[in-house]
Amino acid sequence: MHSNGDVFVGEIIGTAILILFGAGVCAAVTLHHSKARAAGWVVISFGWGFGVLAGAYTAAPLSGGHLNPAVTLGIAVDTGAWDQVPVYIAGQMIGAMLGATLCWLAYYGQFAAGAEEEKALPTLGIFSTIPEIRVYWQNLLTEAIATIGLVLPVLAFGLTKGLGESGTQVLVVSLLVVGIGLSLGGPTGYAINPARDLGPRVVHSLLPIPNKGTSDWGYAWIPVVGPLVGGALSGLIYNAAF
Repeated sequence: MHSNGDVFVGEIIGTAILILFGAGVCAAVTLHHSKARAAGWVVISFGWGFGVLAGAYTAAPLSGGHLNPAVTLGIAVDTGAWDQVPVYIAGQMIGAMLGATLCWLAYYGQFAAGAEEEKALPTLGIFSTIPEIRVYWQNLLTEAIATIGLVLPVLAFGLTKGLGESGTQVLVVSLLVVGIGLSLGGPTGYAINPARDLGPRVVHSLLPIPNKGTSDWGYAWIPVVGPLVGGALSGLIYNAAF
């Protein structure tokens, strides 16, 4: 079992790397004066997958590399080990906010140039999710289903002896995240992680981005509640079936 201090530091670092890569690829595809401008959804999906790869491998020695409250919740529901859940989630939220801030700094010039040229530059999608069709019950269901598609396999991977011995679990999970983005990301932008959406949304609301628009707090509960429901259901399903 990892110590509370290691868990806290590991989740901050790992989640910060995840969001730096994830928000970074969204910025690269969205912002004017970016060499990856309009590169498309496939690029975004792989960018987030590589973010999981880098963040989780970095955090794994310290915390196991959850990087996601839905994963932490699913494991706790399955195992009954709740003591460190608040530590994990606190680290994940701080890390997500740090990663979003680092993304803004990395693309500072592009944010500034875009604001000068596009008076209504849509920046929220760089940091957080926005549904393509805003129907809350449908958006909530999509996020729950997509999160089950993440957390249930993550729990099952722990039973696959070869993955554990080879150390390739994180690689497989990273590819899983790419697959979820390609297959289930269309309706809502696939938060599948409360910290991934809420932390950067808070940062978006605070950053001095010119003409940045709304942070859409009316929708903000969906990418928090949906993934938590999906994570809890995954833990229950895994515990009952395996």
